[in-house]
Amino acid sequence: MTTASSRIILRHATDIDPVWETLIEVYAEVRADQLHRPHYSVERYGERLARHAHDPGWEAVVGYDGDEPVGYAYVNTLTPDDRWWQRMTTRLPEDCTSTPTVALKEIMMREAWRKTGAARRIHDELLAVRPEKRVSLLVNPQAGGGKVLALYETWGYEKISEQQPSPDGPVLTAMLRDIRCGPG
Repeated sequence: MTTASSRIILRHATDIDPVWETLIEVYAEVRADQLHRPHYSVERYGERLARHAHDPGWEAVVGYDGDEPVGYAYVNTLTPDDRWWQRMTTRLPEDCTSTPTVALKEIMMREAWRKTGAARRIHDELLAVRPEKRVSLLVNPQAGGGKVLALYETWGYEKISEQQPSPDGPVLTAMLRDIRCGPG
């Protein structure tokens, strides 16, 4: 039986240029109801995306159904002195910043592809060949009425702290897990 998730083709990108427009378009569609808020504007997202795309270890995976993008995720390698760690509001576990870690900076799924398993496929594909040992992400604990955070917990992520990356953005929950972990 073919499922919606199994039909998608996953493509890796380590250069932003070929996927820039796709990432912007998917972001604008997913965040359409929040684009009026400065932190979520397409312009601010484009600034973050451009900055992230030039950070070490940037890589994206975009899922396609035919020629239609269904969603994407992208990551960057974190260094021990990365601002990612410095913005945490609570003390981190002893070896947290010294263990090779990648940050999952964005994961976006178009509405029709949510709850199909496509997001997990994109996530797992992106991490499958990463050399780092751990992956960290930030999630708005209010997203989806808390369902997004709960989903990440089923994927093996655990809460480690909080941070507010920008003054006009929400306070986010920081999560961490081993890259090679059991089924979730």
